[in-house]
Amino acid sequence: MSQQHPENLEVIAANLQEVKQRMQAAHQRRRCEGREPTLLAVTKYAEPDWIEALYQLGERDFGESRPQQLASRNEHYSANNGWNDLRWHLIGQLQRNKVKAIIGKTSCIHSVNSLRLLQQIARHAADQQLPTRVLLQINISGEQAKQGFGSEEILAISKQLGSSKYFSICGLMTMAPKNQENDAIRAVFRDLRELRDKLQQQVPEQTFLSELSMGMSHDYEIAIEEGATIVRIGSELFQSCTSESNND
Repeated sequence: MSQQHPENLEVIAANLQEVKQRMQAAHQRRRCEGREPTLLAVTKYAEPDWIEALYQLGERDFGESRPQQLASRNEHYSANNGWNDLRWHLIGQLQRNKVKAIIGKTSCIHSVNSLRLLQQIARHAADQQLPTRVLLQINISGEQAKQGFGSEEILAISKQLGSSKYFSICGLMTMAPKNQENDAIRAVFRDLRELRDKLQQQVPEQTFLSELSMGMSHDYEIAIEEGATIVRIGSELFQSCTSESNND
């Protein structure tokens, strides 16, 4: 365990409480029924004691953007601290040649953005006999700079989106455009939920698209109102910590 800074623990506790309150309020306003969303703490730029502070405060779901850092942190906390109940989520880009190394180290891969990557993950999960959960990344807004399946593309391959013993497609993920009006952001999240509902009617019967990973520090309340089951939050949790604030 890293050296603890009491001031950071207090700051993160206050930040976490504020985020949870805002999440709860948004959940009460949400336009569709469902369970309360999961907070996924984005730790890409987080110091070790920040992560440990969140753990002490009861958080167990953490998101990393880089496969190598996720694997390293998974190994560190499992081997050195015995924190086997941590759930690491990969939220950043995953190249096909990195798939084998990440299987078994992540609770969920949020960024599956092509059929070839999906098939690669399913194959390695079966070969290693390690249960692997994935979300399909959807480029709802159609921005050229963003990766992910297009809406029509994912519907066209819906029959190929089957789950198996060691591999399960659990839902969809997207990112809304930054610096847009709230109505435009809301439309992206609403469109993802509606796409999920339509896709659920077309995928093989063993595939259950229960998760919607959408919303970050600047728009998570809107995402929750539109049905998010997972929100990815980093900067709101770590603002005012002694090291540089991170951005998710």
